[in-house]
Amino acid sequence: MALFDTTAFRILEQGLSVMWQKQQVIAQNITNEDTPNYNCKYLDFGGILKDKLRANGTIKKELNLTQRIRVDYTTNDQADHNNVDHDTQMAEYTKTGYQIDALINQMNGNFTRIRSAIVTK
Repeated sequence: MALFDTTAFRILEQGLSVMWQKQQVIAQNITNEDTPNYNCKYLDFGGILKDKLRANGTIKKELNLTQRIRVDYTTNDQADHNNVDHDTQMAEYTKTGYQIDALINQMNGNFTRIRSAIVTK
């Protein structure tokens, strides 16, 4: 439907998908915080978006926000060579939750504006 086929809506939709995937990666890190030789993973998204914006100068209709999972092999915080910091991961999980809430609120605001435009005579 063309009503929801806007750049703003696609960015919100893909942003929610990326944030959900980021929470899944963080949850996996937290789950494995006591697993020997486990290396912390990160979802690389922000850099990809900046690269797209720099390359295109603008966000185009065919926008596809991709992400990569990066594994941190450079640090070993614990004797068992596990590098998951529980406090850092919990803070990131909470921050991502707030970002998801903000995206949902923005999307709900768009729906409210559309609804009020339809109801207005």
